Amino acid sequence: MIKLGYSKRLFKRSTSSSKQQQQQAAACGGGDNGVGGGAGEIEWEVRPGGMLVQKRNGRGGQEMVTVRVSTGFSWHDVSIAATSTFGELKVMLSMITGLEPREQRLLFRGKERDDTDHLHMVGVRDKDKVLLLEDPALKDMKLRALSAQVTRSSCQPFIQV
Repeated sequence: MIKLGYSKRLFKRSTSSSKQQQQQAAACGGGDNGVGGGAGEIEWEVRPGGMLVQKRNGRGGQEMVTVRVSTGFSWHDVSIAATSTFGELKVMLSMITGLEPREQRLLFRGKERDDTDHLHMVGVRDKDKVLLLEDPALKDMKLRALSAQVTRSSCQPFIQV
Protein backbone atom coordinates (compact mmCIF):
# COMPACT_ATOMS: atom_id res chain seq x y z
CA MET A 1 0.00 0.00 0.00
CA ILE A 2 1.33 3.41 -0.93
CA LYS A 3 0.76 6.37 1.31
CA LEU A 4 0.83 9.75 -0.33
CA GLY A 5 2.00 12.62 1.74
CA TYR A 6 0.35 15.97 1.12
CA SER A 7 0.00 19.18 2.89
CA LYS A 8 -3.47 20.02 4.19
CA ARG A 9 -2.63 23.61 3.51
CA LEU A 10 -3.07 22.98 -0.25
CA PHE A 11 -6.64 21.77 0.20
CA LYS A 12 -7.81 24.22 2.81
CA ARG A 13 -10.55 26.61 1.73
CA SER A 14 -11.05 29.98 3.17
CA THR A 15 -14.58 30.72 4.34
CA SER A 16 -14.77 34.00 2.44
CA SER A 17 -14.11 32.37 -0.96
CA SER A 18 -16.71 29.62 -0.39
CA LYS A 19 -19.32 32.25 0.55
CA GLN A 20 -18.53 34.13 -2.66
CA GLN A 21 -18.97 30.93 -4.68
CA GLN A 22 -22.35 30.27 -3.06
CA GLN A 23 -23.49 33.82 -3.80
CA GLN A 24 -22.39 33.53 -7.44
CA ALA A 25 -24.24 30.21 -7.83
CA ALA A 26 -27.41 31.69 -6.33
CA ALA A 27 -27.17 34.70 -8.65
CA CYS A 28 -26.89 32.39 -11.68
CA GLY A 29 -30.02 30.49 -10.61
CA GLY A 30 -28.18 27.29 -9.79
CA GLY A 31 -28.36 26.92 -6.05
CA ASP A 32 -28.05 23.11 -6.25
CA ASN A 33 -24.42 22.79 -7.23
CA GLY A 34 -25.15 24.55 -10.51
CA VAL A 35 -27.67 21.92 -11.64
CA GLY A 36 -31.12 22.62 -13.05
CA GLY A 37 -33.70 25.13 -11.94
CA GLY A 38 -32.77 25.02 -8.28
CA ALA A 39 -35.95 23.15 -7.29
CA GLY A 40 -34.35 20.01 -6.03
CA GLU A 41 -33.78 16.46 -7.14
CA ILE A 42 -32.62 15.17 -10.50
CA GLU A 43 -34.78 12.49 -12.10
CA TRP A 44 -32.94 9.50 -13.57
CA GLU A 45 -33.88 6.91 -16.19
CA VAL A 46 -32.33 3.70 -17.48
CA ARG A 47 -31.85 3.66 -21.25
CA PRO A 48 -32.38 0.44 -23.23
CA GLY A 49 -28.62 -0.04 -23.42
CA GLY A 50 -28.52 -0.20 -19.60
CA MET A 51 -26.99 3.25 -19.07
CA LEU A 52 -28.30 5.37 -16.19
CA VAL A 53 -28.82 8.95 -17.40
CA GLN A 54 -30.62 12.12 -16.41
CA LYS A 55 -34.26 11.99 -17.51
CA ARG A 56 -35.11 13.96 -20.62
CA ASN A 57 -37.99 16.39 -20.81
CA GLY A 58 -40.10 15.39 -23.80
CA ARG A 59 -43.73 14.87 -24.66
CA GLY A 60 -45.18 12.44 -22.14
CA GLY A 61 -41.74 11.35 -21.03
CA GLN A 62 -40.75 10.27 -24.56
CA GLU A 63 -38.96 12.45 -27.04
CA MET A 64 -40.50 12.26 -30.51
CA VAL A 65 -38.46 12.53 -33.69
CA THR A 66 -39.59 12.99 -37.28
CA VAL A 67 -37.69 10.71 -39.65
CA ARG A 68 -37.78 11.23 -43.41
CA VAL A 69 -37.83 7.81 -45.07
CA SER A 70 -36.82 7.75 -48.72
CA THR A 71 -37.87 4.86 -50.96
CA GLY A 72 -35.86 6.03 -53.94
CA PHE A 73 -38.51 7.91 -55.91
CA SER A 74 -40.73 9.04 -53.02
CA TRP A 75 -40.37 9.91 -49.33
CA HIS A 76 -42.49 9.75 -46.18
CA ASP A 77 -42.19 11.74 -42.93
CA VAL A 78 -42.77 9.47 -39.93
CA SER A 79 -43.07 10.65 -36.31
CA ILE A 80 -41.81 8.04 -33.85
CA ALA A 81 -40.41 7.92 -30.31
CA ALA A 82 -36.63 8.37 -30.21
CA THR A 83 -36.27 5.24 -28.07
CA SER A 84 -38.04 3.03 -30.64
CA THR A 85 -36.26 0.33 -32.59
CA PHE A 86 -35.78 0.02 -36.33
CA GLY A 87 -38.15 -2.96 -36.20
CA GLU A 88 -40.90 -0.71 -34.83
CA LEU A 89 -40.13 1.80 -37.60
CA LYS A 90 -40.49 -1.01 -40.16
CA VAL A 91 -43.94 -1.86 -38.76
CA MET A 92 -45.02 1.77 -39.15
CA LEU A 93 -43.63 1.85 -42.69
CA SER A 94 -45.45 -1.35 -43.61
CA MET A 95 -48.74 0.47 -43.05
CA ILE A 96 -47.63 3.27 -45.37
CA THR A 97 -45.78 1.40 -48.14
CA GLY A 98 -47.49 -2.00 -48.16
CA LEU A 99 -44.16 -3.84 -47.81
CA GLU A 100 -44.05 -6.30 -44.94
CA PRO A 101 -41.35 -5.64 -42.30
CA ARG A 102 -39.37 -8.74 -43.33
CA GLU A 103 -39.25 -7.40 -46.91
CA GLN A 104 -37.72 -4.07 -45.84
CA ARG A 105 -34.09 -3.06 -45.40
CA LEU A 106 -33.44 0.24 -43.59
CA LEU A 107 -30.16 2.07 -44.10
CA PHE A 108 -28.98 4.93 -41.90
CA ARG A 109 -25.67 6.68 -42.54
CA GLY A 110 -24.78 4.13 -45.20
CA LYS A 111 -25.22 1.03 -43.01
CA GLU A 112 -28.08 -1.42 -42.83
CA ARG A 113 -29.55 -1.37 -39.34
CA ASP A 114 -30.76 -4.38 -37.39
CA ASP A 115 -34.36 -4.59 -36.19
CA THR A 116 -33.20 -4.52 -32.56
CA ASP A 117 -31.10 -1.33 -32.91
CA HIS A 118 -32.62 1.64 -31.10
CA LEU A 119 -32.92 4.88 -33.06
CA HIS A 120 -31.34 7.12 -30.40
CA MET A 121 -28.48 4.69 -29.74
CA VAL A 122 -27.47 4.76 -33.42
CA GLY A 123 -27.71 8.56 -33.55
CA VAL A 124 -31.02 9.19 -35.32
CA ARG A 125 -32.20 12.72 -34.55
CA ASP A 126 -35.11 14.88 -35.62
CA LYS A 127 -35.30 15.45 -39.41
CA ASP A 128 -32.72 12.74 -40.21
CA LYS A 129 -33.06 10.64 -43.37
CA VAL A 130 -33.37 6.86 -43.56
CA LEU A 131 -33.29 4.91 -46.82
CA LEU A 132 -35.85 2.13 -47.32
CA LEU A 133 -34.98 -0.63 -49.78
CA GLU A 134 -36.90 -3.76 -50.68
CA ASP A 135 -34.89 -6.86 -49.78
CA PRO A 136 -33.41 -8.06 -53.12
CA ALA A 137 -33.54 -11.75 -52.16
CA LEU A 138 -37.25 -11.58 -51.35
CA LYS A 139 -37.89 -9.45 -54.44
CA ASP A 140 -36.19 -12.11 -56.58
CA MET A 141 -38.27 -14.86 -54.95
CA LYS A 142 -41.48 -12.90 -55.67
CA LEU A 143 -40.49 -12.41 -59.32
CA ARG A 144 -39.70 -16.12 -59.74
CA ALA A 145 -43.03 -17.13 -58.18
CA LEU A 146 -44.87 -14.67 -60.40
CA SER A 147 -43.09 -15.88 -63.56
CA ALA A 148 -43.84 -19.51 -62.62
CA GLN A 149 -47.55 -18.65 -62.34
CA VAL A 150 -47.48 -16.88 -65.70
CA THR A 151 -45.75 -19.78 -67.47
CA ARG A 152 -48.20 -22.31 -65.98
CA SER A 153 -51.20 -20.33 -67.15
CA SER A 154 -49.75 -19.70 -70.63
CA CYS A 155 -48.98 -23.41 -71.22
CA GLN A 156 -52.61 -24.43 -70.99
CA PRO A 157 -54.18 -24.71 -74.43
CA PHE A 158 -57.00 -22.43 -75.41
CA ILE A 159 -60.32 -24.16 -75.73
CA GLN A 160 -62.67 -22.71 -78.29
CA VAL A 161 -66.34 -23.25 -77.84
